[in-house]
Amino acid sequence: MTNLTEKQKSLLDELLKDFDGDAESLLGKNGLMMQLKKRAVETMLEGEITDHLGYEPSDSAGNGSGNSRNGRTGKTVQSKDGPFEISVPRDRNSSFDPQVIRKGQRRMDGIDDVIVSFYARGLSTREIQAELKELYGADVSPTLISNVTNTVLDEVKAWQARPLDEVYPIIYFDCLFVKSREDGTIVNKAVYLALGINMDGEKELLGLWLSNTEGAKFWLTVFNELKTRGLNDCFIACVDGLKGLPEAIEAVYPHTRVQLCIVHQVRNSLKYVSWKDRKKVASGLRAIYTAPTPDAARTSLDSFADQWGEQYPAIVPSWERNWERLIPFFDYPPAIRKVVYTTNAIESLNYSMRKVIKGRGAFPNDDAIRKLLYLGLQNASKKWTMPIRDWKAALNQFIILYGDRVPV
Repeated sequence: MTNLTEKQKSLLDELLKDFDGDAESLLGKNGLMMQLKKRAVETMLEGEITDHLGYEPSDSAGNGSGNSRNGRTGKTVQSKDGPFEISVPRDRNSSFDPQVIRKGQRRMDGIDDVIVSFYARGLSTREIQAELKELYGADVSPTLISNVTNTVLDEVKAWQARPLDEVYPIIYFDCLFVKSREDGTIVNKAVYLALGINMDGEKELLGLWLSNTEGAKFWLTVFNELKTRGLNDCFIACVDGLKGLPEAIEAVYPHTRVQLCIVHQVRNSLKYVSWKDRKKVASGLRAIYTAPTPDAARTSLDSFADQWGEQYPAIVPSWERNWERLIPFFDYPPAIRKVVYTTNAIESLNYSMRKVIKGRGAFPNDDAIRKLLYLGLQNASKKWTMPIRDWKAALNQFIILYGDRVPV
């Protein structure tokens, strides 16, 4: 909050020294503070038209000037404190363009911030209308709410095209699904997110992309975009079996290691297992990914196959197919293994986004998806105040492992 000057404090003290009313008469809809706001706005408007015309009211300097005051027009303005009436001065030539409250403007800027804040929390247009009415007594139309939130789209475009750092040691990729209207039908759309860990160990969302399908061709466009925006290198890409992603990232970033999420691999394996065997099977799988070396992990997988392969025939072939992209984390010391063996970092972000879109039904178009998720992501990122755990140790290991690829 801005500190008041001594002169401002004295003015407020003078204003309130003889006030003996209750809170409603001071802060209520028609209270003293609302009247003060009304008077302040009208005083600024008077100053603006005086500056526009070049002379004070009733000043003879205005005679023959070619323009003059021409009464006032009443106007209702919405604000965070509720609606209030003001009188806007006019001039005969209709050339006066006030700046405090512009022509056609029906709300103070603060209420736009409130609308955007409500929208970012996942409230629907109807819910925003109800909140504004209850909290501020403001009647706003669905069109106004849509127009206010649409101003975010330019910000989204600038954010999506912003320059990136040259190197992100780790990037996580994941997706969530939303419903959208397309050509009169409701379809499921995938929203892909890329979460980078920069050289300071801080999380940074690199972008979001919408697509009806996934595959190498789609992912090539994503990685080429990241390359164009300045991202030249990534040491490890952590993914959850997204179709075509490993091939695409290896085409654009051939030196990047692709690590499939171990947690997802285990989770997908356990869906085949009966409840009574889950603990035993989970223990057998744990022996694989907690092994000290890839060879030891391979031995544990063979032992698991001997014990459970016949009873649950889908599990071992799945690990076999993905083996080369499940074991890269074994090449790293514990400080890095903890960071890269799972995509939990981005999954927790997706969980926050699912809460934002929960109960919304189908979005009318792609722009509606982008602006809501962008605002939700900005809110979520406010919690990223610290580097990820054990980052200093991981960074020192990266310097040893990757040498010149680590920027000084």
